[in-house]
Amino acid sequence: MNPAGAIVIYILIWWCVFFAVLPIGVRPDENDIPGADRGAPSDPRLKQKAIWTTGIAFILWLAAVAVILSGVIDYRD
Repeated sequence: MNPAGAIVIYILIWWCVFFAVLPIGVRPDENDIPGADRGAPSDPRLKQKAIWTTGIAFILWLAAVAVILSGVIDYRD
């Protein structure tokens, strides 16, 4: 596996994990502001979710790289 492939795999895993983590802990805004979406979160905590996503994605990326480099799954044949 070359470095560019490893980076692409990490980015793909990061985005998949981010979209899975994004709805966790979302509470709708209690204040009913006219013209605002009722489903908009009051505090989305995006920075915290991005940090969690980075850690989870790194662990999953290590597992994916280990499987690819071990040859258990050979995707080139």
